[in-house]
Amino acid sequence: MTELEVVASEVLKLKNTRTLVGEVVSDKRSKTITVLVVRRTKHALYGKIVAKSSKYHAHDEANEYKMGDVVEISETRPYSKTKAWVVSRLLQKARVV
Repeated sequence: MTELEVVASEVLKLKNTRTLVGEVVSDKRSKTITVLVVRRTKHALYGKIVAKSSKYHAHDEANEYKMGDVVEISETRPYSKTKAWVVSRLLQKARVV
């Protein structure tokens, strides 16, 4: 494979990974944060827009993300029994009151 084909395959690999955006709700564990992801879906029968949420455990190697931060997480290899996501970037820093 040429260098261009290798780069193209890496870009395709990145595009195929799932990414989610959510708020950090817990940073108490070492190298792990809990991210709350809220999605809005239409109810099947009544048609009302309903908010559904899920919590994901994400790997944070440097312990740099704190509660209230809005982050993007991407799917990766399993780090532990419950942790198969890694923080890819910080979108918004938590507001300090």
